[in-house]
Amino acid sequence: MKSYLAQEVDLSKIHENILSRRVKLLQQMENCLENHEAEKRCRHQEVDAAFKRNRTLLDDIEVAEKRLHTRAHLLPHPNILNLETQYWASVEETIPKWEQFLLGKTQAPFGVSKHEAVKRKGTGSPETVQTAKNKDLPPPGLNSKLSLRQHNLAGC
Repeated sequence: MKSYLAQEVDLSKIHENILSRRVKLLQQMENCLENHEAEKRCRHQEVDAAFKRNRTLLDDIEVAEKRLHTRAHLLPHPNILNLETQYWASVEETIPKWEQFLLGKTQAPFGVSKHEAVKRKGTGSPETVQTAKNKDLPPPGLNSKLSLRQHNLAGC
């Protein structure tokens, strides 16, 4: 049997060995914790950068949507433009017929019943029509858009 002193020395060495391993493990844990916190900060910065980038992209998309929306309202579809052109061409074609009727000089053109013609004649007297002509105003009862169109065509 070994003496108590030899056992004490052996136990002391084992204890020192355990303490040194403990210090190494604590140091590794601290290093690991620092690395983990650094990675966490890095990820947090990346998340913030991604959030800002996404916010910027969403803002850009909203601006683009608004531009497209306003552009869509400014430029109607070609079919609409074609229909509008055809409509105004037919209006300009029939204006002379209706103008004489609305001034009370001729009978109603096609498609107007006598009852409607009597109503229209009653809306404005010849003096009112003449006054409207002198002041570049539409005769009473005439569609204002039609009058504006005639007014613009006359070069006023």
